[in-house]
Amino acid sequence: MTGRVGAILLAAGLSRRMGTCKQLLQLGGKTVIAHCLESLLAGGVEEVIAVIGPQGDAVAAEALRHPVRIVRTTDPQGDMACSARTGRGALPPNVGGVLIAPCDHPLVTPETVARLIEAHHRDPAAIIIPTHAGRRGHPTCFPRSILDELDDTGTLRDLVRRDPNRLRHLETTDHGVVLDMDTPEDYRRLVEIWGELEGVQK
Repeated sequence: MTGRVGAILLAAGLSRRMGTCKQLLQLGGKTVIAHCLESLLAGGVEEVIAVIGPQGDAVAAEALRHPVRIVRTTDPQGDMACSARTGRGALPPNVGGVLIAPCDHPLVTPETVARLIEAHHRDPAAIIIPTHAGRRGHPTCFPRSILDELDDTGTLRDLVRRDPNRLRHLETTDHGVVLDMDTPEDYRRLVEIWGELEGVQK
């Protein structure tokens, strides 16, 4: 038994470089956070915790349109590890694997999420990082026991680097794992890519 697989969606960022709340930007008729949550849920994640910033009422309202739970960080300047620790505290005890999903990667497909879950069940003691064309991306799947190693001063990168023997890479054809959006230029690029993807699917 490997336990259920949950996800922590990191949505507490202040979007300083974007200049507006990137979690609520529109991408193909839905918000960025909606894309992220729908991919996680459609991919088979059984428990999603969305971590919201102290001023994130509108983000929380949008997230709650989906079957997820909301927790808030207490530190508005906190980093990804701070949000991961906050989300970890809300996970049920029967969750054995945890995808850490940044909200600025909205084009990750449900198929990639499903493959990460499958990989976790095959190798439940490993950290699994999706890659595309050899580049590491997101979301990363951590065994709960390793995520529990994250202390108040450490980072998620520290966990990845601590022991190379427990690290696995999962190569994918999903460009979305390496496409993030921090600036208006990034956002415009993702809008173009999304439009191209929709054109292919029609």
